Amino acid sequence: MAHNLNVNQQTGKASFFSVKEKAWHGLGQIVNDYPTSAEALKFAGLDYEVEKRNLFTYGDDANPNIDPEIDNDVVMEWKIDVPNYYATVRTDSDAVLGVVGKDYEVVQNIDAFSFFDSIVGGEGIQYETAGALGKGERIFITAKLPGYIKVGSNDLIEKYLFLTTSHDGFGSITAAFTPTRIVCNNTLNAALRNCSGSIKIRHTANAKDRLSEAHRVMGISNNLSGQLEEIFNQWSKVRITDQHLQRLIQLAMIPNKEVLKNVQEAKFDELSTAFNNVCNNVFEYAMTSPTQQEETTKGTVFGAYNAVTGYFQNVRNFKNDEAKLKSLLFGGTGQMRSQKAFTLCEDFASKGENALILN
Repeated sequence: MAHNLNVNQQTGKASFFSVKEKAWHGLGQIVNDYPTSAEALKFAGLDYEVEKRNLFTYGDDANPNIDPEIDNDVVMEWKIDVPNYYATVRTDSDAVLGVVGKDYEVVQNIDAFSFFDSIVGGEGIQYETAGALGKGERIFITAKLPGYIKVGSNDLIEKYLFLTTSHDGFGSITAAFTPTRIVCNNTLNAALRNCSGSIKIRHTANAKDRLSEAHRVMGISNNLSGQLEEIFNQWSKVRITDQHLQRLIQLAMIPNKEVLKNVQEAKFDELSTAFNNVCNNVFEYAMTSPTQQEETTKGTVFGAYNAVTGYFQNVRNFKNDEAKLKSLLFGGTGQMRSQKAFTLCEDFASKGENALILN
């Protein structure tokens, strides 16, 4: 199943909802009005709980011919408890989601939603999408914050919070500030100067308490949105030639040290066809996409940045939507290339073409 969305075996419904926009692979629910957190939980099929259950194995002398329903007392004698490890299990389906240690604390889906509510006191926040992947071991939520980042006179960038958590023991609870450009849905998850665009919270014994306090840390979203508005408006006034744009794209898309070495030594004939094709696709997007023809983007550093992020969001083919999500928001290729492009654009805005010279 390419989409990898959780499908409830009892209801046959996919665990995903979206407001107005087309749902993931045509699955899940599309709703016309922004739901409350309680409604979003139900629309996305996330109204289930997860609990830790004891693990055990059987001794070597266990008799496979014994019927556990008839001879349960005999079977119990062969059971060996697995100390300090537990299975995380959905209580509605008994689906095993993962194996975790004794210090792992389950953060229920409802607590993840209440985290968002607490950030803005429940006022002005709008839940746009939410869903669960696999058997329900990973959930994700995007919520729109009040206001916009304004670039130029009419280029508006919406402000989002993105949260993902898992019930399988892998990964932390992650909450990130993610601006999304309305006209082309470019996403950003970049570290700006001395600020971080995300926070990570471990599933430890105090994870729920830390989650309830995390809205204080997420005050960085206000700082980030202010920084971005200032930076993007500056970039929209800095011109960049087609030649320098191609160079910036090339530097942003470098995948490894070998390619970097060839770029440094101007051995362009030795660059792989795949790398050149990617760079050409990004450049073509920058030149031809309707979203790149605005006054604030065409021939500007802001447009150069949007060319890279727009390529990953709108052009590049991914194996499935989960792979795209990981690339853009979970530290994958799309996120890393976008962060590199952000740094290059910031340097170009202050240093000009010298920013594109590798030492």
